[in-house]
Amino acid sequence: MTEMLASGRLPELTARLDGVAVATARPMISDRLWLSRTSNDLLAGAISLIAQCVARFSAGKLAPIAESPAPPLQKGGFIGHYLPFFGRGLVDRAVQKLRRGRRPFYWQVAYRLIDGPGVAETGLLDGKPFTVLADDGQRFYADPFVLERDGRHFLFVEEFPYSTGRGVISVAELGTDGTFGVPKVVLDEAHHLSYPQVFAHSGEIFMIPESATARELVLYRAVQFPDRWVRDTVLMTDRDFNDATLLESDGRFWLLGTERFGYGSASDTMAVYSAPALRGPWAAHALNPVAVDHSATRPGGAFIRQGDALLLPVQNGSRAYGGGLGLMRLDRLDDFDVLFAPPHPIGPGPAWARAGIHTLNRAGNVEVVDSAG
Repeated sequence: MTEMLASGRLPELTARLDGVAVATARPMISDRLWLSRTSNDLLAGAISLIAQCVARFSAGKLAPIAESPAPPLQKGGFIGHYLPFFGRGLVDRAVQKLRRGRRPFYWQVAYRLIDGPGVAETGLLDGKPFTVLADDGQRFYADPFVLERDGRHFLFVEEFPYSTGRGVISVAELGTDGTFGVPKVVLDEAHHLSYPQVFAHSGEIFMIPESATARELVLYRAVQFPDRWVRDTVLMTDRDFNDATLLESDGRFWLLGTERFGYGSASDTMAVYSAPALRGPWAAHALNPVAVDHSATRPGGAFIRQGDALLLPVQNGSRAYGGGLGLMRLDRLDDFDVLFAPPHPIGPGPAWARAGIHTLNRAGNVEVVDSAG
């Protein structure tokens, strides 16, 4: 494991039945510098992989898979590989801390007004530059969602004041000058809120923000849009469900996100739930967890329709949380299976001069992204 970490390779776990490979997992490693944390993430990934195999075996869907050959181990051992890697990592973290100053961490939201193809169509961060949503240094903004209503555009974000250490949901309206003003808080709970997926349904406006720290998922309804929201329905309880993303298809409702089962990462294990109506009752898919993959499980925005295809933005956590985003085509979603094509990574470009993006959404001609600052 030390040689693997030092060389930059990522772990892949393989489950075998009677010596034949039947499933793989690529757990997200939240902190490669500390071996104890790496081991915890790997063990949690292994538990999720076993749970996945049991679910697929029970459904009669456990089958042999192609297996990639493991790269040969290099010589050097703990002293030759891990100690130099550990030293470089400590220096890098010290430099990052100095750059951030008093901010423990930092995210930025950006937006642009465009006509025609955007990031989802080109797969690139090119074209018209994005404009950063300014902050006052006492907070950051992240997880942007945009809603068009009656010819007006509203930007919903997670606002994270450093003074409180928990997120709230805020909104800003696009002005006649083509810029968003300072977001104002519209939803505040005793626990952390983020990922404010906002949408219209049956003539009303709803929001499903992430509230995994409270181990619940709540549907909020606007009683005075966009300023006043009420708790409409508790969709799930006693679940650590992250970035739940809604899809309505053929009269059925689906929620896809990552679920943490005990320990391990909140970003590498996809779970799916469905219901006959928006307010439920919601039931777990028979194949949960449907995948364990650091680059193809945690949503990073609402579903995108391109012709007959549905694309899901998914976070790429292969290097770090917030390190990138891909677009993953949904090939099948029903009570019997969940199938996605491999994610197509969004390439860097001059429109957003950051190492990567974490969220992608669009409504009308307003396109929004975010990334770590």
